[in-house]
Amino acid sequence: MSDRHNTLLAFLIGGVIGAAVGLLYAPKAGKETREDLKRLGENLSDNIVDLAEDAKEKGHKIYKSGKEKFLSGKDKLNEVFEEGKKVFNKYKDEDEDA
Repeated sequence: MSDRHNTLLAFLIGGVIGAAVGLLYAPKAGKETREDLKRLGENLSDNIVDLAEDAKEKGHKIYKSGKEKFLSGKDKLNEVFEEGKKVFNKYKDEDEDA
């Protein structure tokens, strides 16, 4: 995960912890505080799911890009190898004729 994502995740977690502490010290009834904490937990859960989905999508894109680059490089290497074989055989044949 990149530094940007780590920073975003730390910010979200810090915000949730700060909000939870604020709720616990707020002058509200226990039932209201529990409902607020429940909503806060649901929001955190949704945010984590969204981050996980984004990470999965980005990981898949990186994988596809890497695979395409690898296969492209492999094709180029095969072309160079075949050209090298042709040149080798050409000079080998010329050497045998001499």
